[in-house]
Amino acid sequence: MALYYNLVFALLVIEMAFFAVLSMPYPRPVRRTILVTVSAPFKNEQFQIALKCVLGFVFVLFIDSVNRVYAVTSELTSATQSHPGTSVMNDRSEIQARRFYAQRNMYLCGFTLFLTLILTRTYNLVVELISTKDKVDSLQKNNTGAGSVTADGDGEELVKLKAELAEKDRTLEILKSQANTLSQDYQGESELKERR
Repeated sequence: MALYYNLVFALLVIEMAFFAVLSMPYPRPVRRTILVTVSAPFKNEQFQIALKCVLGFVFVLFIDSVNRVYAVTSELTSATQSHPGTSVMNDRSEIQARRFYAQRNMYLCGFTLFLTLILTRTYNLVVELISTKDKVDSLQKNNTGAGSVTADGDGEELVKLKAELAEKDRTLEILKSQANTLSQDYQGESELKERR
């Protein structure tokens, strides 16, 4: 494997390790520390430019390897069609070896580029998750501090609303019983009128 494909492989291994670190279930303070540490180089403008150049180089290698796969596959099919039963095995195996190397390089560059996109999105989601959890915690602290909490863990306002709901349920039951009584009285009167 050429030196530049070794470097692409090293970049792929680094990306996989970074993705594993992002995916681990850490406590929030540890995760925040890891994110701050990892994101520090990305705030440097020279590092961002270098990273974009490296990814551009990997993209060019990907396009080149796709072209090579296409060319070698075309060469293999033409060699097979020109000598269907009597083809020389050495030529064919050499072409298949070149096709294997071209496909390996294509998959290596493709997975590296794809994992870069996944890492960017995963990093943004983890940062958003941490900030959302912080907001939820602060809102819970504000709600807890605003009203006193009962033994059930409910605030004063929630207890008042539950009491109002219970009162309305009682009123609804009374209305239902009155409606049933009126309905029975009406049916009884209509039966008496029919008998007369």
